[in-house]
Amino acid sequence: MEVMLATPKSNEPLIELRGVAKSYVEAGHRRNILDRVDLTVRAGEIVVLLGRSGSGKSTLLNLIGGLDAADQGEVRIAGRSINRMRDRERTLYRRREVGFVFQFFNLVPTLTVLENVLLPSDLDGRAHQARWDLARDLLQAVGLADRANSFPDRLSGGEQQRVAIARALVADPSLVLADEPTGNLDLATGRRVIELLDRLTRQAGKTLLMATHGREVVGVADRIISIEAGQLVEHQGEAVH
Repeated sequence: MEVMLATPKSNEPLIELRGVAKSYVEAGHRRNILDRVDLTVRAGEIVVLLGRSGSGKSTLLNLIGGLDAADQGEVRIAGRSINRMRDRERTLYRRREVGFVFQFFNLVPTLTVLENVLLPSDLDGRAHQARWDLARDLLQAVGLADRANSFPDRLSGGEQQRVAIARALVADPSLVLADEPTGNLDLATGRRVIELLDRLTRQAGKTLLMATHGREVVGVADRIISIEAGQLVEHQGEAVH
């Protein structure tokens, strides 16, 4: 089964949320995280999501990435509704159309750096020679070509996150979702990782949504959106405090 999403042209909508709501039950009480929110992100945009811990940033990324389902409303990617995808279609969507970068790297300790980068292609049965070549090119781009045969425990935190960025891009996804990518790094290392993520996604024409509770990443954003009391607040062209 193939998941074929039309590739939007630059400035056309890639992500569309309409009336999306999500809540969770905690300690016997229902907590509203997102309250019927709307959002449009165009192809090639870099959008930073700001908000305190627990505000709903990760929830929003999980809905867009097909890791979770909305209670109501619709999430559309390149004109196709994630809500209406079957489980297998949603799995293929995540593998082929979305690159994930997590706070804690999520590298497999028993795999080498190169094998970790290739993992999404292996899982999808598409680790052919072109993918191997791309994986090596990406390791070169993130400055780790000489560490291809090393294991994650031999790398610093910043190096592991650079591997994770290469892994997120190896399937040539249209969308990259980064959830607190600097949250486990010191400030200087975090800034270098953000600059790298910004440069690689822009060069490849990817759309990037990056969630953070810090303000140090806002300089790379085309748009800044905060999550406040379950609502999305646009800060484009405004100071963010």
